[in-house]
Amino acid sequence: MDYTHLGRTGLLVSRLCLGTMNFGSKTPESDSFAIMDKALDLGINFFDTANAYGRRGQTEQIIGRWLVQGSQRRERVVLATKVYSRMGDGPNDLKLSAYHIRKACEDSLTRLQSDHIDLYQMHHIDRDTPWDELWQAMEQLVREGKILYVGSSNFAGWHIATANEQASKRRFLGLVCEQTKYSLVTRQPELEVLPACQHYGLGLIPWSPLGGGLLGGVLAEGQPKEGRRSSEHVQRAIDQCRGQIERWETLCDELGHPAAVVALAWLLANPVVTAPIIGPRTMSQLESSMEALDLKLDDEALSCLDAIWPGPGGRAPEAYAW
Repeated sequence: MDYTHLGRTGLLVSRLCLGTMNFGSKTPESDSFAIMDKALDLGINFFDTANAYGRRGQTEQIIGRWLVQGSQRRERVVLATKVYSRMGDGPNDLKLSAYHIRKACEDSLTRLQSDHIDLYQMHHIDRDTPWDELWQAMEQLVREGKILYVGSSNFAGWHIATANEQASKRRFLGLVCEQTKYSLVTRQPELEVLPACQHYGLGLIPWSPLGGGLLGGVLAEGQPKEGRRSSEHVQRAIDQCRGQIERWETLCDELGHPAAVVALAWLLANPVVTAPIIGPRTMSQLESSMEALDLKLDDEALSCLDAIWPGPGGRAPEAYAW
């Protein structure tokens, strides 16, 4: 396993991040335990979850029951979770007020059966909470040793800039990473999110690296129609870009690697990317993802991928202004 720093921090994390969103909802607890054991054996030390995964905390509970089984599981894992989503019926049981951040953190710690969270991520921007309130709440959690680092998810480039400028005024470390929807089929973050991460020293953690399944070999003979791929939304997306998908899968065949592996390797080739999130439902999906670490795409392959899945043309404003 290769490791890299999480943004500008001294913390080393694996180049693949284990996403746990399927645990409990699609993957039974026993299989979830086996996947986490295998991930740790493979050298994956970066686990990502959220308080809203499962049904209001079910996934965190599964992870918590796994962590306390011994073998220094907690000490070997960089544990990341998120705050923002509604977790109760009250008017303050959501978003990023100091009130909700404090309660959500305590509840996550209880479910995870841990005394601290390594990376506490804001799951979405809260336009109603001032940054002074938000950063004061995060600073307090850091002082109490309940969280170590703060990250964001689904932020725009200017949100990242504002957040870290406000943190700097408070002499606080601020955001160290951004988790964003990024893949060959979703390249809008290249306009401003990636440049903002690079400028402020944030690690980029792409979620949905397979484009909701479009990059996972959906047209291959015998490919199962399950999960997201069976939804009407995904089927419409397949129909709309069938020609691109056919060219994509042909290129992957020529490269001699599964489509999902090539999609992950493309992300890993970007120096701004820290670790794509892989969300395996099965052990075989986890094991096959590891191939991406050894696949180094050359300039010719990268150019072919750009031709099939063109991005926005670079960073803003050059991409649209000149």
